[in-house]
Amino acid sequence: MYLEIVSPEATLFSGEVTSVTVPGANGEFEMLNSHAPIVSILKAGNVKISGDISLEEDVEDKFTKEDGKTMLAINSGTLEINDNKIIILAD
Repeated sequence: MYLEIVSPEATLFSGEVTSVTVPGANGEFEMLNSHAPIVSILKAGNVKISGDISLEEDVEDKFTKEDGKTMLAINSGTLEINDNKIIILAD
């Protein structure tokens, strides 16, 4: 599935991933391939990305790695998934 993470400053990540876990308004949830379409508000926490992730040098410092997952701390945001494409608008 394809993930795109966009902040007000720049596109932080775009590429193929295996799974994504996000801090939803009602709790953390994970999305895998063929997930049902949803729109969700995100709260402060970590976006956890699984897969063979390649980051651009100019945004690499915004991400951390832990337990084989790449993580991005966010303050809030909005998420949409449809047709195996996830778009996260993050603050």
